[in-house]
Amino acid sequence: MLSRAAIMSGISAQSITKSITFYVNECVTSPGAAASHQQPRPLLLLFPWLGSRPHAVAKYCEIYFRTGFDVLVVESGISHFLWPRWGLEYGAEVLEVLQSERFAQRPLLVHAFSIGGYTFTQVLVHVSKDTQRYQSLTSRIRGHIYDSLVMGSLERMAIGISKNLFSRWEWIVKQVSLLYFRTFKRQTVDYYNTAINIFWNTPVTAPALFLFCENDALCDPQSMEELIDFWRGQGIPVESKKWAESIHAGHLRAHPQEYLSTVENFLLSLNMVPVRDIM
Repeated sequence: MLSRAAIMSGISAQSITKSITFYVNECVTSPGAAASHQQPRPLLLLFPWLGSRPHAVAKYCEIYFRTGFDVLVVESGISHFLWPRWGLEYGAEVLEVLQSERFAQRPLLVHAFSIGGYTFTQVLVHVSKDTQRYQSLTSRIRGHIYDSLVMGSLERMAIGISKNLFSRWEWIVKQVSLLYFRTFKRQTVDYYNTAINIFWNTPVTAPALFLFCENDALCDPQSMEELIDFWRGQGIPVESKKWAESIHAGHLRAHPQEYLSTVENFLLSLNMVPVRDIM
């Protein structure tokens, strides 16, 4: 949950669960009966990176608060990744929240960072098992943004764990993680492969934006390009922004102007909020 100091004026926080928080943008709440005749306000579904700091997440939330979104922050835990069955249970919990009366009519934009993309994929695993049942949900997703997605081999996954949580013992944690993956292949790797296959053949066909860089140890840029080409071949409109050098889950900090203009142009293309709010 974002700290009070990290929350903008006019934003209130409501705890849905221990790891899911709803931020209401009261600055754009329409008064009186007129509100009932308006379209439901768009909702950003934000999946932060592992070990993210409240102030860092707040900077991204502010982008969307300024353009009239409410924000639902869904935090990821290392246990959800290391033991995928728990991750699937969490995905079902997120899905239940999105289908609840409070959010069932809201147009959705997904912005997933790093391992947050994995958490969103666990939601898609459930959706893929019954696409007809969840058709209303997938149709409400107007766009999806993948920011520093972890992409590539098991070794990259192990690097992601070590760099994000245990940088002081990076090499040791990487080796232990790889041993863990090999030892519990049926409980981990097999689940990962299923999730990866579902992500490549995503039931979400709304426009997508990928943000990544060539020097990211957690992302194989060639695999990313292959995924982008594959999605385009499936008829999904895909935009991408690749930097030669940047920071994993830190492109906003490394390239603020390019990052903001890329995201804002993508928002413009989705027609989810008035142009004046974005500009």
